[in-house]
Amino acid sequence: MEVSNAKGSARLLHLSLSNSRLEVGETFEPRHLQALLSPERRNVLLYPDTEDASRGLARPPSFDAAWLDGPLRLVVLDGTWRKSRKMLYLNPLLQTLPRLPLRDTPPSHYLIRKAHLPDQLSTLEATVYALAQLENDINKFNPLIDAFDGFVAQQANYVTKSV
Repeated sequence: MEVSNAKGSARLLHLSLSNSRLEVGETFEPRHLQALLSPERRNVLLYPDTEDASRGLARPPSFDAAWLDGPLRLVVLDGTWRKSRKMLYLNPLLQTLPRLPLRDTPPSHYLIRKAHLPDQLSTLEATVYALAQLENDINKFNPLIDAFDGFVAQQANYVTKSV
């Protein structure tokens, strides 16, 4: 799920993963969101496992490693941290999903955008690392990261030529 984003990391990810679905918006009608999160898969939100009492968000259910034996659906919010918190707040059904926090990720390759901390990743990077974590195969998605590096280099080249 994403809001409009000029750089297109989520779109590139969607085009690269055959079983992905891209929904664009900030607030989703509850019945539509419920249909997207159909019960044939366990839904897990890629998001830090934190509480936000100031926004009225309770602690989400814990992720259970036993779920790795069954079909999972990774739900990803695309936007700035501020925007993703707002999306979470505006869509109460998303708040009920167990969260998958990322562990031990490398620094971002997304050099064409300003990051305040080295662990702030693009949607594509975060999703790739989450999938690698879920599948317990750190190298499986390296070709996608390599392609992303090419995308970033191409975008950087456009910026350099326009200056």
